[in-house]
This record gives sequence, structure tokens and C-alpha cells, in this order.
Amino acid sequence: MANKSIFTEKAPKAIGPYSQGMKTGQFIFTSGQLAFNPETGELYNGGNIQEETKIVLTNLSAVLEAGGATLNDVVKVTVFIKDMNQFGLINEVYGQFFNENKPARSCIEVARLPKDGNIEIEAVAVI
Repeated sequence: MANKSIFTEKAPKAIGPYSQGMKTGQFIFTSGQLAFNPETGELYNGGNIQEETKIVLTNLSAVLEAGGATLNDVVKVTVFIKDMNQFGLINEVYGQFFNENKPARSCIEVARLPKDGNIEIEAVAVI
């Protein structure tokens, strides 16, 4: 079974030696997505965790789409956040993206994320 790197202009370019995602067989594994604007490469820093979450999930969706999947195909999500006090606000937006399919999920508070983002999300999908 061959592994295939996933790339799309609709999501931010990788900021290191990794791909946006990998497809192997029926599985897609995404790299963690931050709230980067894919066109400018700038990280959202508006101070609104809900807007930041929306951007992250839109980027995640674009990577999945490039691999032939949708959010409905996601079976596992890992969410990394800088402030667990924002968990409820993040969930409000998260629930709008995962309203039909509710994949398994872990949420971890971390000390720091790349480029000082506030939230990063990665996913595993099965197509």
C-alpha cells in the first residue's frame, strides 16, 4: 500500500519538513492545522478563539477534501489548546463543523503552540 502526500493551496503550507496530510489506503492522517490564512501565510491574531477555531477547522476541511474526504469521514480528532478555560467557546464552533458526525476526540491543554497559536487540530479520516 503506497503512502501519498496531500497538498492543497486551500490550506496553509507546512511550516516545517512535513506534509499537510498523508493518505494511505482508506486512511487520511492530517497534520495539525493552525489558524493561518492560506493565501497570505499570516496567523490569525484577532484574539477571538471562536474565529480562530473556525479558521482551523476550515483549513482542516480543505486538507481532507484534497485527500478525497470530508469532515463526515473523520473518526478521530485531537485538539490542542493553550487555555482550557476556552473549551466551551471552542466547542460551540466545533459543534457547527461536526454536527452530524461526532468523531472520537481528545483535547489537551498545552504550554505553547507553533507561532504562538491558541488552537491546533489534527484528524484521522477513513474513506
